[in-house]
Amino acid sequence: MKNLEDLEKFVNSELTSKINNSYIKHDNVYINIDHDELFDVISFLKTNKETKFRQLIEITAVDYPERENRFKMVYLLLSHEYNQRIIIDYSIKENDIISSLTSIFPAANWMEREVFDMYGLNFKNHPDLRRILTDYGFEGHPLRKDFPLTGHNEVRYSEEQKKVIYEPVKLEQNYRNFDYESPWEGTKYIKEIKKS
Repeated sequence: MKNLEDLEKFVNSELTSKINNSYIKHDNVYINIDHDELFDVISFLKTNKETKFRQLIEITAVDYPERENRFKMVYLLLSHEYNQRIIIDYSIKENDIISSLTSIFPAANWMEREVFDMYGLNFKNHPDLRRILTDYGFEGHPLRKDFPLTGHNEVRYSEEQKKVIYEPVKLEQNYRNFDYESPWEGTKYIKEIKKS
């Protein structure tokens, strides 16, 4: 497609029953679908000669804890040939299972693992769904808005014990006393050392 308006019209005409709404914003086409239409919509956008969205750029989620459909899934596709981006989104409940796109885009493997780790959302037919950014024994999902900022265990390597250890998170207050003097004029403690 030569321009975004033509792309939006074409996608709407071909996928009429699968698209809830669409619009153009910030030089991207945004499409909202139902979550059970994901596989068909992505397959069409990748394989159709008029669209050629052959690269999956990103898969992420947005957490809206006050909504019944708590999470919004977002997929960003790129067409190198037409230099266009399309963003597909849909909303799901906390325990809904999402279709994996690894059979269409192998790069979805890592992206879906990141969403699983950070938000706790599950993907069906994923070849290796396990944590990717947090430790194996980590509790919770850090990008959920209800994730507590304190009270969990931190993981660190102990030089004395020569192993990885778990201990409660400690919020250190060592950096409360800042030196606000200009670095060009020198700080008090450096001046005091020179005078001695």
